[in-house]
Amino acid sequence: MIITMILFLLAGLAEIGGGYLVWLWLREAKPVSYGIVGSLILVAYGVLPTFQQFPTFGRVYAAYGGVFVILAVFWGWWVDRRAPDLYDWIGAIICLIGVSVMLFAPRSS
Repeated sequence: MIITMILFLLAGLAEIGGGYLVWLWLREAKPVSYGIVGSLILVAYGVLPTFQQFPTFGRVYAAYGGVFVILAVFWGWWVDRRAPDLYDWIGAIICLIGVSVMLFAPRSS
């Protein structure tokens, strides 16, 4: 389970970090190198989830979506310096519950 969480964390940080660098390049006139590095990081994001042990693409990516929401709230707080409000936290908790149900519910196959 620790490997699962590490992979979700790394993939989330790669998606948000890569996307953020592309955002800075296109929206805030940073050098093209930001866009290139951001794009390479986004490629890494595409590869990282393939190391998950879950058998289906859909389940991995759906669960990852919930993890992404949580990481994006923290990213906004720490990097953009925008404190999450009560509804951000409630939404993140709902996503975390959803991810837990999807990934760890007992299944026959």
